[in-house]
Amino acid sequence: MSPDEFRDLGLGTKVSNQTQRMINRDGSFNVKRRGLPFFQSLSVYHTLISTSWLKFNLLLVASFVGVNGLFAILYVLTGFEHLLGANGVGLVSRFSEAFFFSTQTFTTVGYGRISPDGFLANTIATFESMSGWLYFAMAAGLFYGRFSRPHARIIFSKHAIVAPYRGGSAFEFRIANERNNQLIEVEAQVLLARREHQNGQMKRVFYPLALERTQVTFFPLTWTVVHPIDESSPLLGATKESLAESDAEFLILLKAFDDTFSQTVHARSSYKHDEVIVGAKFGTIYGMDASGKTTVDLHRINDVEFVGLDSVRSPQSQPNR
Repeated sequence: MSPDEFRDLGLGTKVSNQTQRMINRDGSFNVKRRGLPFFQSLSVYHTLISTSWLKFNLLLVASFVGVNGLFAILYVLTGFEHLLGANGVGLVSRFSEAFFFSTQTFTTVGYGRISPDGFLANTIATFESMSGWLYFAMAAGLFYGRFSRPHARIIFSKHAIVAPYRGGSAFEFRIANERNNQLIEVEAQVLLARREHQNGQMKRVFYPLALERTQVTFFPLTWTVVHPIDESSPLLGATKESLAESDAEFLILLKAFDDTFSQTVHARSSYKHDEVIVGAKFGTIYGMDASGKTTVDLHRINDVEFVGLDSVRSPQSQPNR
């Protein structure tokens, strides 16, 4: 494939010509959408499904406290005396009693010590109990959606490397499955994006990198993805300085079949030029336990050993292994 076929990966020529990173390490794109009205561009469900568990739980707690705080204010404003059994004195004490009564109504627990009295207080309690049903129904749906949503949890090595390979060198990075589920038919695609002078203009050009192996059938261990640097490689003769000058970025797309969900999952990441170590090789992370089983120490997935290699060179002609 020629580089012209990958001149635009869907990022647009304007974005491609900027010096910013195109794909973040977590797989997200450096693109900010503007021009749409707030509510038209807002996707609450997608945001709540895709956000981190920490943010999701914090938002859930904050919304629970906020809604009950609002109802507590309504109870106080409509007359604290309409909450039979409440004996708070002072604004803070009254609000706290109204707040805890609100949580009991919202969750339909209802301990019975405090009860609403009068049309207005009972009306508020009625709407609150209905709001509670809707709130917990939506929360349960979001929890199910988050747990049932298939996505790959792939660990990428912190650095990519240019390592000795068959008398020459190769661009490499290491990946592993963070989960205990089974991924099969894992496919990898790697592209080099760099800035070049073309027709008197500086443009970003994309080169597909031929891999030693584009697919592994099983993925119980780790996979070191290797691009052998030969005469046809765009990395031939590159140095750390030349990678920096061309603002090189290595774009990675992984595709696999998740045996648990029986669905295809994807993962993305990238390495900028300053995340590539020229002259290194990955350390071993395999071992064996007392029962003879193979062990994989994922804490060492980033381990590298430095070797003497100043620039990228072509491998010598050797038979395929």
